[in-house]
Amino acid sequence: MGRLCEGWRGGTIPAMRPRVYIETTVPSYLTAWPSRDLIQAAHQQVTREWWDRHRPGFDAVVSQLVIDECAAGDPAAAAARLAAVADLPLLAATEAAGLLARELIAGVPLPPRAAADALHLATAAVHGVEFLLTWNCTHLANAVLRGRVEAVCRSRGYRAPAICTPEELTQEQADADG
Repeated sequence: MGRLCEGWRGGTIPAMRPRVYIETTVPSYLTAWPSRDLIQAAHQQVTREWWDRHRPGFDAVVSQLVIDECAAGDPAAAAARLAAVADLPLLAATEAAGLLARELIAGVPLPPRAAADALHLATAAVHGVEFLLTWNCTHLANAVLRGRVEAVCRSRGYRAPAICTPEELTQEQADADG
């Protein structure tokens, strides 16, 4: 049974599950052929475990950018990535997200090659998504950049999502933070 919150006309209503934006590296690790590299193989295993065990505790969402990135490359691999995210709701592309992405590139700063990363982050922030799940530890799940990302989002009136890897995000953590 889902979490319940008290209130609304004296009864109980189902509590909303936290939302998590699934960035493209997650379905990539989820569906990739097993890697011979030990670190990548571990990330693949953690991703599969998170997908099966913890994803049901969240409302997972993606953007058109995730769909486009999943569709790129080897046709068989692309089909597997697209199948993994096929049932996830799609967040609308907005002008506000595009503007925030440009401000993240300038204000964090992020290199121009990280424009897609900035747009993932901006889309999640503009839509009020609580978590952004990624294996991109260069431009997204990067503790050095986190404060600057939060400052840019705050300056535009948005709350940055908590950016984390699948090994960091469990429903128990989300309940404790909420």
